[in-house]
Amino acid sequence: MNGLEVTKLKKRYGDVTVVDDLSFSVKQGEVFGLIGPNGAGKSTTMMMIIGLLKSDGGSIKFDGQLFNPRDPEMRCHLGIVPQELAIYPDLTAAQNLRFFGGLNGVRGQRLNDRVDYVLHLTGLTKNADHTPSTFSGGMSRRLNFGIALLHEPRFVILDEPTVGIDPQSRSNLLDCVQHLSEQNVGVLYASHYMEEIEAVCNRVAIIDRGKLLKMGTLDELLDRTRMDLGIRVAQLPQELITKLGDIATVHTDSEGITSISIRESREAPAPGHPGELRRVLEILEDAGIPLKGIKSEETSLETLFLSLTGRTLRD
Repeated sequence: MNGLEVTKLKKRYGDVTVVDDLSFSVKQGEVFGLIGPNGAGKSTTMMMIIGLLKSDGGSIKFDGQLFNPRDPEMRCHLGIVPQELAIYPDLTAAQNLRFFGGLNGVRGQRLNDRVDYVLHLTGLTKNADHTPSTFSGGMSRRLNFGIALLHEPRFVILDEPTVGIDPQSRSNLLDCVQHLSEQNVGVLYASHYMEEIEAVCNRVAIIDRGKLLKMGTLDELLDRTRMDLGIRVAQLPQELITKLGDIATVHTDSEGITSISIRESREAPAPGHPGELRRVLEILEDAGIPLKGIKSEETSLETLFLSLTGRTLRD
């Protein structure tokens, strides 16, 4: 396969396994989203791919060959956009680009052409001779992004590339990601912004505690043939929660209100086979439980994410 292949990747810190037999692949020209709560193992996975961490098991391949990021010939295929800004604040935008381009072996007229191209792509041409110390957060993020593209990598890793930036800069960066895909560059895109993942990614992997929970295209993950329904009632006894748990997801909040979440088919149920909503309503009616409210919600990546990883706050 042309692209990146991660197979049964594993990383432990002491007795804690932070990446647990994680496998996925990213084809050339594909934008692959990697999402998970804080501590899910996203950054650890990316650091192993780029060689900043040594894995405790599994393999990383690029174009079918074991990938060694310390090998200059392999390393030149990889571009990295870290979450923390990796730019020199006292060098101008053009000087930053020339410096990092030189580190990646870009020289002469090719370097001149690539610097002009990246400045144009990221909307920084007019600021080429200004230092990042005078930039807005969005401009600095765009420069940070552009540095990774100077040596024309075939694969780019993006770790939260739009954190804390203005809508215009966010739009520019998302356009840049789509441009990379059109240029047949593979992209691994890690973000907490679900709307970005839905906008640019071809496939998505949801991970938590180092394990792959679900992976596929958005249509496969979201199953738009079904709809999400929510029922609110007073706090339920445990035996009723257990009974409903076979049909729906049940959650009671701190105020004693129980929410019952159902995924119902948009098609009419077959004769003799009532849908989940009817079954839940019959159970509540038989138990004499009045409804406080019922609503339908469009299926989204965020609702799927929360249903898989929970709503508990993470550090």
